[in-house]
Amino acid sequence: MRHIISVLVENEAGALSRIAGLFSARGYNIESLTVAPTEDPSLSRMTIVTYGTEEVVEQITKQLNKLVDIVKLQDLTEGAHIERELLLIKINVSSPSATADVKRLTDIFRGKVIDVSEGCYTIELTGTGDKIDAFIKAVNPKTIVETVRSGASGIARGGRALHPFNIST
Repeated sequence: MRHIISVLVENEAGALSRIAGLFSARGYNIESLTVAPTEDPSLSRMTIVTYGTEEVVEQITKQLNKLVDIVKLQDLTEGAHIERELLLIKINVSSPSATADVKRLTDIFRGKVIDVSEGCYTIELTGTGDKIDAFIKAVNPKTIVETVRSGASGIARGGRALHPFNIST
């Protein structure tokens, strides 16, 4: 089963390495990983997507909680949550019909053309991983120049929050 684990870590050198090392030492795979500072400059938030049984994910979270750098963690898939991924895709538009097709497809998926260069459009699209996959599948593969995906970012719905001083998780 797919799990999204959201982790607050101390924003210090080596924290990412220790967390990635924990996964690799135990033979667990990280499907995607996003990291960015939070509103508190001393903390960063990691969103880790991994696959495993309930027992495996429970073991992962127990091991993560033992790391000194971890302030707090939450398995977002245990409750209602919102997740999004960002796609930047560069598409070759060498003809007027190709240009029209790419614009139409971008509008259908509620994306945005963020760069227009000679013969090439760069599209920005956000959504679930399934939406991103569907867009890439809908584009003629011969026209794709380059793709960049952020991996999943997620947040719990409602009052549940990953905050160092929040007691309602």
